[in-house]
Amino acid sequence: MQGHAQTVPPSPLALRDRPLGWQAGAVVLGTVFLALASYIEVPMVPVPMTMQTFAVTTLGALYGWRLGALAVVAWLAEAMAGLPVLSGGAAGPAHFVGPTAGYLASFPLVAALVGWLAERGWNGSRPLLAFCAAILGNAFCLLAGASWLGTMIGLEGAVAFGVTPFLLGAILKSALAAAALAALHRGMSARLRA
Repeated sequence: MQGHAQTVPPSPLALRDRPLGWQAGAVVLGTVFLALASYIEVPMVPVPMTMQTFAVTTLGALYGWRLGALAVVAWLAEAMAGLPVLSGGAAGPAHFVGPTAGYLASFPLVAALVGWLAERGWNGSRPLLAFCAAILGNAFCLLAGASWLGTMIGLEGAVAFGVTPFLLGAILKSALAAAALAALHRGMSARLRA
């Protein structure tokens, strides 16, 4: 197929093809991105709204399913070790058994799901599919989070406080992720044509 080498890779950063040092650096940068996204929050009870799911889905789409999930796991390990990388600078093991535990536990799986879909064309080259991938990731996160939260406050309370208030945010963050991926794809395509 002529011109095949000039196509944009399924994972825009093509990290899978980079040396191990590049991949390790990407994981570290991913944890920084997640930490910064965690500081952008709207206080809500019992779970605050943050830009974490935006960061998780975007990392999955950019890094691919393996490195995206690895970056999220590294960020969670930093939080477990006491680094202030969670919502509002929180840290420590208590967050992995409290109301937010289900959401946190879902994040590596969300990154893997979105990354897997992105590697199959649900990426910036097809913004509507990129949006759908992010929506699926957000839906999985809300389902996992509400399932855990339901063990603490009951299923009805978990839906009322752990899902419903976050639905509009999930749609907006998914649209933002799709727009960012589409812009990156356009930029990379233009550079390859130059």
